Amino acid sequence: MSQEFAQLKNDLLLRTLKGETVERPPCWIMRQAGRYLPEYHTVKQNKNFFEVCRSAELASEITIQPIRRYKGLIDAAIIFSDILVIPQAMGMDVQMVDGVGPSFPHPLRTVEDYKTVLDYKVNIEQSLDWAFKSITLTRQKLDGEVPLFGFVGGPYTLLTYMVEGGGSRLFRFIKQLINEHPDWAHQLLQKITDTAVDFCVEQVKAGAQALQVFESWGGELSSQDFQEFSLPYLIQINSKVKAKLGKDKVPMIVFAKGSWYALDKLCDSGYDAVSLDWSWDPKEACKINNNRVTLQGNLDPGAIYGNEEVITKKVKYMIEAFGGGKSKYIVNFGHGTHPFMDPEKIKFFLQECHRFGSA
Repeated sequence: MSQEFAQLKNDLLLRTLKGETVERPPCWIMRQAGRYLPEYHTVKQNKNFFEVCRSAELASEITIQPIRRYKGLIDAAIIFSDILVIPQAMGMDVQMVDGVGPSFPHPLRTVEDYKTVLDYKVNIEQSLDWAFKSITLTRQKLDGEVPLFGFVGGPYTLLTYMVEGGGSRLFRFIKQLINEHPDWAHQLLQKITDTAVDFCVEQVKAGAQALQVFESWGGELSSQDFQEFSLPYLIQINSKVKAKLGKDKVPMIVFAKGSWYALDKLCDSGYDAVSLDWSWDPKEACKINNNRVTLQGNLDPGAIYGNEEVITKKVKYMIEAFGGGKSKYIVNFGHGTHPFMDPEKIKFFLQECHRFGSA
């Protein structure tokens, strides 16, 4: 490692990812740093989203906000950034529009568009140097309190955004690409994969102690298409990142939202953990996994809108259904927080996770 950091005080998450028996399941939340916290808005003010991401000082502050607010209740930090920094590094214009979400003014729609991206030479260390500075600074500020996650988007998910130009309901253009021009789709997916691998490696060199891959649109694929256009590239990211890092490799988690048909394959994909969305019954997921890897998840984030009795009931069921959480289990939501959530309800959720996880 090129950096020197403080010794880790809370290694619960890393021990769990190694398959060790632990005193309670570690807990963190997807999108735990961000819009539901009032202190996030105090820092962000009227700044553009990507402007905040590119400021190491601001990104590190936002990353640490939930660790500070929920002191002793969260067992990992995840760097404040976005999966769409990969398309940006590949030369595409990506904007974050308030109230709308990500927008690509010039999406990939023609063969000439595909060629432009494929011909673009990506220098990750240069184009995303701000991301690595944010990780290093955050790791220093954490001072060993909890481990720090880096992350990357899954190749199919990133290609979907690049082709659709933003979020979608019909996914017309990406489906047209993979069915009409599968050869071009594979070339683009490979380019994204290679870029993602380099990005992951550099995040670890900068100080990330674990990585998560977000294949957020995996569930929009059929089982057959997931097997062709998603899974091979997810497997490549895990195997190539670990090979390039060698003795400095870190544990990796894959999250393929909605890809219920692929759980068995994902458990055999080489990742240290598979994160589950809220559609899974934990008992069924455990049965399919058969203790091969660590499972992460999977409370429906919408449960936070319920009262304390509802949250308690659902947390209790989740942890018990995952076998009590003393081995190969990480507590998390089945997706990210919502901007409208009450921070005090999330605190109660975390407290209940500790209570039932320690039982």
